[in-house]
Amino acid sequence: MASGVTVEENVLTVFNDMKVRKAQPNEEERRKRKKAVLFCLSDDKKKIIMEEGREILQGEEGDPYLKFVKMLPPNDCRYALYDATYETKETKKEDLVFIFWAPEGAPLKSKMIYASSKDAIKKKFTGIKHEWQVNGLDDIKDRKTLGEKLGGSSVITLEGKPLCD
Repeated sequence: MASGVTVEENVLTVFNDMKVRKAQPNEEERRKRKKAVLFCLSDDKKKIIMEEGREILQGEEGDPYLKFVKMLPPNDCRYALYDATYETKETKKEDLVFIFWAPEGAPLKSKMIYASSKDAIKKKFTGIKHEWQVNGLDDIKDRKTLGEKLGGSSVITLEGKPLCD
């Protein structure tokens, strides 16, 4: 069942900026690219919007994956785009992952409206190869789980860090 929620235009702009990679970006352009972004419902629950201040840029210090996991609210749902950089046994890759965060502690009403609105945002995000529904920190805190989503057992690193058992 669709919820009638619409996607704000700047959500699409952010998606397109993350999806289209310049062939030869200069260092400044590369550092300003978004690595991860959270999207939420507007206060009136009618639009999907970019959540203010909830983004990670490519040029930030530290492990982007751990920062991303810490950004997720423990008791509410979100949609997210994460630009994963990983290595398989053959090659280095970069892929956008659409994440539906629905932690067990989120209110039932929130889970229902986010679940029924997911198609609205997914339809706008054309060309996404990887979708991941996450229901709690146990599912996402270990980078190995995302590695398996991206390429099964052939993935050996994520964000330059090995996928250790």
